[in-house]
Amino acid sequence: MRPQITDTVKHLLIVNVLMFVGTMAIGDGELFYKYFGLYFPKNDLFQPWQIVTHMFMHGGLMHILFNMFALWMFGTAVEQIFGSKKFLFFYILAGLGAAVLQLAYLYFNFNSGLSVLVSEGFSGAEIMNTLNQGKYNTGWEVILGEAKLGSFVSSFNTTMVGASGAIMGVLVAFGMLFPNSKLMLIFLPIPIKAKYFIPGIIILDLVSALTGQSFFSPSNTAYVAHIGGALTGFLMMYFWKKDQSDKYRWN
Repeated sequence: MRPQITDTVKHLLIVNVLMFVGTMAIGDGELFYKYFGLYFPKNDLFQPWQIVTHMFMHGGLMHILFNMFALWMFGTAVEQIFGSKKFLFFYILAGLGAAVLQLAYLYFNFNSGLSVLVSEGFSGAEIMNTLNQGKYNTGWEVILGEAKLGSFVSSFNTTMVGASGAIMGVLVAFGMLFPNSKLMLIFLPIPIKAKYFIPGIIILDLVSALTGQSFFSPSNTAYVAHIGGALTGFLMMYFWKKDQSDKYRWN
């Protein structure tokens, strides 16, 4: 029997659902996405609080259902080991790690295109002004090519939403705490131990990030954010486990 839902998981579920209802109910979602989704920092729509608020935003019903199911299923077990305060710290930090790695990836794509355009005589200030108007110069494609131009513009315009990065951290914690627990994919009902299942999911995300090939999720999924959340979760678990005096719990 699945253990009773823990306090922090319950509160996180409530906040995510309230944000989703607000997104759907007010202005067709545009207002909430504008203020609470995470924009590229060079975009005029970026605000510092978005680094946290984007974790409580979702892009559709299936998006939030999948994430909240995973939070309930794995987060409850992890919070029972960590305690509420430590679990919340872990969850938020994993989400921040996901955002940092995703933004670093976007910066790399954006700056590689920007540097080429500037070296060809385009003004950096004019480029930024054009992008912030939601436009691009067709002359950029002549220099960058179609694929690189697409990466350059989409990096600037990307809006990141979702709890997936934080939940990937929770998945890693679950796998390290309960390595022999057996898990299954809905469409592949074969029991696989967590110590194999969760690394397999991360490897698929890595392949998707490198190739653009989507396996089990929409093509606009922020795979690099998933990897960032998983990596942050692993590093926290590694150092907490190494510190034997910690005993995992704070309360």
